[in-house]
Amino acid sequence: MEFFLLILLLLVIIGLSSFINHFLPYIPVPLIQIALGVLLASLPLGIHIPMEPELFFVLFIAPLLFHDGKNVSRHALWKLRKPILLLALGLVFVTVFAIGYLINWLIPSIPLPAAFALAAILSPTDVVAVGAISSRVKIPKTIMHLLEGEGLMNDASGLVAFKFAVAATVTGVFSLAEASWSFLVIAIGGLAGGAILAFLIIRLKIFIRRLGMEDVTIHMLIQLLTPFVIFYIIEHFHLSGILSVVAAGIVHTIYLDLDRSPALQLQVVSQSTWTVLIYILNGLVFVLLGLQVPSVTNEIFKNPLFNNWEVSKYIIIITAALLLLRFLWISAAWQFGRLFKKHLQMPSKKAIGMITISGVRGAVTLAGAFTIPYVLADGSPFPDRALIIFIAAGVILVTLIVASIFLPILAKTEKGNTEDLKEKMERLARLRTVDAAIHSIRELKNDDNRESAVSIIAEYNQIRNRLNNVNNETSQKLKLIETEIRMKALDAEANYVEKLESAGKIDREITYLTEEHIQRMRLAVTNRMHYRGLFIWTLIKRGMYRLLRLFVPKNEERLKNRLEKSKKLIHLKVNMAKAAIQYLKEHMNSDNEHIYLIIIGEYNEMIMKFKLAKKGVDSHQYAELQRELRSKAFQAERDEIQNLYEEGEITIDVLRKIRKQINIREAYWMEEKSVHSH
Repeated sequence: MEFFLLILLLLVIIGLSSFINHFLPYIPVPLIQIALGVLLASLPLGIHIPMEPELFFVLFIAPLLFHDGKNVSRHALWKLRKPILLLALGLVFVTVFAIGYLINWLIPSIPLPAAFALAAILSPTDVVAVGAISSRVKIPKTIMHLLEGEGLMNDASGLVAFKFAVAATVTGVFSLAEASWSFLVIAIGGLAGGAILAFLIIRLKIFIRRLGMEDVTIHMLIQLLTPFVIFYIIEHFHLSGILSVVAAGIVHTIYLDLDRSPALQLQVVSQSTWTVLIYILNGLVFVLLGLQVPSVTNEIFKNPLFNNWEVSKYIIIITAALLLLRFLWISAAWQFGRLFKKHLQMPSKKAIGMITISGVRGAVTLAGAFTIPYVLADGSPFPDRALIIFIAAGVILVTLIVASIFLPILAKTEKGNTEDLKEKMERLARLRTVDAAIHSIRELKNDDNRESAVSIIAEYNQIRNRLNNVNNETSQKLKLIETEIRMKALDAEANYVEKLESAGKIDREITYLTEEHIQRMRLAVTNRMHYRGLFIWTLIKRGMYRLLRLFVPKNEERLKNRLEKSKKLIHLKVNMAKAAIQYLKEHMNSDNEHIYLIIIGEYNEMIMKFKLAKKGVDSHQYAELQRELRSKAFQAERDEIQNLYEEGEITIDVLRKIRKQINIREAYWMEEKSVHSH
């Protein structure tokens, strides 16, 4: 029961981190989750989860890297293969030797092989952490693909180098030739093994489908088990489980690209399931990392053998050295190797800075550090094991903080604060929110709410049309054109009524009512202030009429005549709207097609409302359907604007301004519906 409550608590913390990030989006989610983990471990609840590296790798790293392998761009990986290998292999081995010697010089109590082990475990970058930070920073796609490729590949090279450095520390024996050959076998064996096992699992799924078993649950279960099974089997043969799940993810994506079967439901379920699973696993990785921090720091800070300021200084120096070495390595490759220039169309200093700062260390580093044995072959304690783990944890935190602060600064445009760009940013953001609202309504549209959905989409299209008219002069001109088109459409309605009256098909009273309706619509088009006054007066008259009806005895014959007249009037208004649509379609031209389409959409919406009234559809039901859809649309707008801010597309000022506009429109709509319902 305690274990269940602990898991429940961790999941609540992950949800809380997203809640906090919603209000503090400039703080990356990983840092919030680490902080919450530290807080939880510091509380007197007796919570302690020991880090079991083997379980950690198979439970967290395997599915996360399998998912990344499935979603990474294969074209980009191949295109950037040289710079990726240069970072994932070249930089890793340079880091092991250069930083290893620095650590040994800085902390003489750590022997050279153990210093190499620490440098090796600090060399892999964390693709999960980089992805979490980049979600709110506009990093160029090429750089992001490069970082993803590096993160997928350098885990294996760093862990292999770490394994041999630890073995050399424990046994006192090291062979460079043996280590090099072993690395090739482990890496190639892991890639090949993962690809072969993935192919066999795919063949198994095809066989199951040929037996007629299209059950989504079975196929989804196989897909979820795939990374765990492959990682476990490959690691059992002492090959790279990390590279095996990456290869398996890529093979699965290739199969999906070639597969033309109509398993749409499986694809939808798969995407939704993996989204939730990756969200939870990502969160657990950083919360668990945070839970380890207090125990690691207490072991050092409470130990009289260590000076707190000195060990903190070690972390700062080693982190600075890692970033400096990364900067020099990338700069050298840029200047002399010409491996980056042809791929990155941007100023070299800015690109180098972004790639350097993105070298964030993460969960693999800490999990690897915990695999360091407690004793050597002769039974003596492993030299400064606690200090090595402390430094690893410190470097992870410092690199995360550095990336969180400096990546957004580097990613900003030089003219990000100019008024013109702010206006453009706001307009594009509003267009994105409108598109998000329209998309949400279309997804929710069905046979029951079709009329309400079409009505709301038409209104959003009007907003979109106004936003597209950036230039004030152009906007005024288009407004005049729109007014002219609307007036001509109303003339078409009036001509239709005139023809019916001349032919004796409608009586004088119906003619008078339709003429009054057309006159009101003309006022609405040409003089909106006058129309609002008329609209308020009409509401007052209707209220007084309903009040008088309470005191007048009911007359069945009169009610029957009124109902019959109302039906005739509705039928006539439907035909008038159709006449206007016919006129608009005949006179539509390519120059102002969007204006014609909006007005036609409004007439179609009017026809739908009249038809509903004619059928006797409950107006309250229609209003309720509209209310539900409107609520979803407004929420879609808010979600989209929040996403834009978190991705670094807009500033906090634009976020607040558009949120305010959404709130005002929602309040106005609610008030308008309240008036109509009464």
